[in-house]
Amino acid sequence: MAVDEPGEEPVTSQDARLTSLDERLRRAERVEDERRPPVDALAGVRSAGARAMQSLVGMPLGGALIGWLIDRWVGTAPWVMLGLMFAGFAGAVLDMMRISKQRSDTDAGK
Repeated sequence: MAVDEPGEEPVTSQDARLTSLDERLRRAERVEDERRPPVDALAGVRSAGARAMQSLVGMPLGGALIGWLIDRWVGTAPWVMLGLMFAGFAGAVLDMMRISKQRSDTDAGK
């Protein structure tokens, strides 16, 4: 039996079973990539709870802050601030409805 010298390429070719296994693995990976839905870039970063908190807190708070600044500039007391705060809350509720609809569509396999 001959011993391979260091640095020499083996003379025998790859086993046919390994070649067949590699081909089947590549086919299975292609099928899995086609089956898997596209991944949102931020889906892994933020959980649904963090997104809900961001919307439900950030939108009304942002509206209130912008409204307060406009009220101080124009001198309309709390009215613009209240209006923008409630508009931010309405936007957050609509965002929650949109998120929950996307989740139910994804869960149903659509």
